[in-house]
Amino acid sequence: MKSLTDQMGTLHTFEQTPVRIVSLVPSQTELLFDLGLEEQLVGITKFCIHPYHLKSTKKIIGGTKKVHYEKIRLLAPDIIIANKEENTAEIVAELSKICPVWVTNIITIEDNLQMIADFGQLFNKRTDAQKWIDKTRYAYEDFKRFIADKPEKKAAYFIWRDPYMAAGSDNFINELLKLNHFKNIYDTKGRYPEVELKKIRLEGDPDLVFLSSEPYPFKDEHAFEIGRFTHHAKTVFVDGEMFSWYGSRLVKAFDYFKQLHQRIT
Repeated sequence: MKSLTDQMGTLHTFEQTPVRIVSLVPSQTELLFDLGLEEQLVGITKFCIHPYHLKSTKKIIGGTKKVHYEKIRLLAPDIIIANKEENTAEIVAELSKICPVWVTNIITIEDNLQMIADFGQLFNKRTDAQKWIDKTRYAYEDFKRFIADKPEKKAAYFIWRDPYMAAGSDNFINELLKLNHFKNIYDTKGRYPEVELKKIRLEGDPDLVFLSSEPYPFKDEHAFEIGRFTHHAKTVFVDGEMFSWYGSRLVKAFDYFKQLHQRIT
């Protein structure tokens, strides 16, 4: 028997190591795969696209915000892996009637490393987890050396259109923006504020406008639309997975950020 506490402070007790896992978060599905848990994964969301072959070998149980409870129940999971931001409290409460729901809460890189360590303990994959923690720490320290002499630039990071919404504060995207020396002009406006384009110069006059590839697929016409309201800002399309996916993806993200800085300079 093992007792472990998730990142929401909920204590879970397991008679034995969970062997049937449902994952409700794409980045966490990728991490579970990278920890060697492909066989144990029985259910994933339609957004769990890495690695791609899982979509044809695992049961699809809906999305992150709308799950199919009966499909999950029929999979007879031992544990469901969720996330505070991706999945609603109502979903977690309903799924808790089926089996324990382990909820992560990732805002900082340290939170991310804690999640990896927790999964190592939960699923008896401590050695694999430690390898990913070491890889992440090494890449993190290397990137901090790379970024040390880069000047700070003001930035806006858009995640949605109609209405336009940006990444604000108290989320993983903002932490990675700060790490990259990008000063988020919306970091006092809440977590994901709605934005009036005509006020963008008044609210911070960014040097850079990032248009993320997800959750909204921004296109050239949106860059032109935003560009009408900015003065000197450079508009850059960025890979949203690199800024918002935690777990093992972060190792790849640090290399991506180096390339991004070369692009913008």
